[in-house]
Amino acid sequence: QVLLLESGGGSVQSGGSLRLSCIINNFKYSNQCWGWFRRAPGKEREGVALIESDGSTDYADSVKGRFTISQDNADNTLYLQMNSLKPEDTAMYYCATDLGPCLRGLQALGDTLNYWGQGTQVTVSS
Repeated sequence: QVLLLESGGGSVQSGGSLRLSCIINNFKYSNQCWGWFRRAPGKEREGVALIESDGSTDYADSVKGRFTISQDNADNTLYLQMNSLKPEDTAMYYCATDLGPCLRGLQALGDTLNYWGQGTQVTVSS
């Protein structure tokens, strides 16, 4: 059974930082696509960042320059370093993965990934 477990969420003040982690069990391939997504109350799911097996990345315009996605093959763990957090970053954050390559751009990527975590809440206060 494929399991993804996110951690690292919490409550921070505007300008603060958090590092999200996503441990992926029972799913490891040489060609994978990984992504971070978020859903704020009353809003649709948003693609935040993706990374491919060759290390290429893509970010939503709203987080470029502030967030960094990375992946550790040894631990099979996905990370999202979030700096300069803003109240509008408040959301439930989800990690997802599937066989690579990433088939769509960031905004449509979520529809193509079959394995998802349960989410971790990030709350940023002003």
